[in-house]
Amino acid sequence: MHDTMTTHDQQGRSGIPMSVHSVARIPILALGTGLGTFFAVTFVLCVLFDLWLPALAMNPVWSPLLPGFTWISWPSFLLGLVESFAYGWYVALVFGPLYNFFVAKFGGTAGL
Repeated sequence: MHDTMTTHDQQGRSGIPMSVHSVARIPILALGTGLGTFFAVTFVLCVLFDLWLPALAMNPVWSPLLPGFTWISWPSFLLGLVESFAYGWYVALVFGPLYNFFVAKFGGTAGL
């Protein structure tokens, strides 16, 4: 539904009242916490998968992506968990403001 201007808002104005659209913005705190948690849970599931099926392990891929991560010790696991959570925040801090900027600029229209 579209909100329209009330009679009080229209005093002194002529013409047809236009619809007022509110644009959905992404809250950065919620996005960062959600993505960070998602990446951390995914990291834990991948470690469990690697421990369960070592022949299909992905840990060689993680070395370039998670600096300081080595297979597997408690300190290394915790480091990978923290780094995974931090990657989620990185995405949120870059993507969130960019999204909010462009949705404000283009008004949330798809332009199709």
